[in-house]
Amino acid sequence: MIFVWYVLAALVLVGFSIKCADYVDMLDKKTNMSGAFIGGVILAAVTSLPEMITSISAVALGNPGLIIGNVLGSDVFNLCIFGSLTLIAVSAFRKSTVGTSHFKVLICTVLAYLTTGFVLFSGLDTTFPGVSINVASVIIVILYAISCKFMATDDSESDNEDDNDLTVKQVVVRFVLCALGLVVASIVITKITDMIDSQYNLGASLAGALFLGVATSIPELTSSIALVRKGNFNAMTGNVVGSNMFNYIIFSVADILAFKSNVYEVSADSKLLIIFGLVSAVAAMISLAVKKRTSTEESLKKNSVAVNGTLMLLGLVICASYVAFIVCSMANG
Repeated sequence: MIFVWYVLAALVLVGFSIKCADYVDMLDKKTNMSGAFIGGVILAAVTSLPEMITSISAVALGNPGLIIGNVLGSDVFNLCIFGSLTLIAVSAFRKSTVGTSHFKVLICTVLAYLTTGFVLFSGLDTTFPGVSINVASVIIVILYAISCKFMATDDSESDNEDDNDLTVKQVVVRFVLCALGLVVASIVITKITDMIDSQYNLGASLAGALFLGVATSIPELTSSIALVRKGNFNAMTGNVVGSNMFNYIIFSVADILAFKSNVYEVSADSKLLIIFGLVSAVAAMISLAVKKRTSTEESLKKNSVAVNGTLMLLGLVICASYVAFIVCSMANG
């Protein structure tokens, strides 16, 4: 029955996240705000609420080890979403409008991976003297602030016209209500995952990556699919890369709330998440760079087969990284 409740809670997340994507697409068309900012900051923050709430709940439940698996597992899964969607809809992705800020945000993501990786692999004490806050947490906050600035100043526009009768105020109110629904479902998911971890002794990092990481990434998955179906690749990309940076903020928050507990838990699984997450982030950067370099009309016609093949290959690399993590984790277990 525990897995039945897990599936039911996940389905509730799916419903709320699809509606959030609909309302974000409306905001993109109805307002003058940057599409990259709407997808990368507003939608990303909402779809990452499950990771935030579940991580805080994990600290409250006395299992901070779930956090690193939850956050890094979600990030690898999120990039797998990007890789899968660009692989499946490669031609539409290549011809779509995607803000240049997303590439810059991915650079910040790579730096966040390297920072976290240094903490996990070096074995050094990287906390501030006299307090339990890790230096990496401060660096991550700075990187997130820089990312938000990139997205806020992005001037990319939506490819589609507004065809909805709702006012901006009505859209915002409904968006907020869906966000609250995501919070409630996230708390339930955390409790169920903690029970699964205790009952089956999976290990906190693996349980966090498999059950929390996947379940709390359902909003990113379903909202991204909904945005791609609407042809809004800009908001989709912003949702994925913005969510990954927002997820990293969870380290900082959890690091403060955990007090003497170690949020940056060193384990074989956490190290694997850093390695495969870094590979995925770099592959996504290259994908956006290739798309930008071949975005002119002449390039779209002249090199369509070669460019599509390159983008598909990079999408496969990103997806394979997530699969490789799961396989390696199972082997270590």
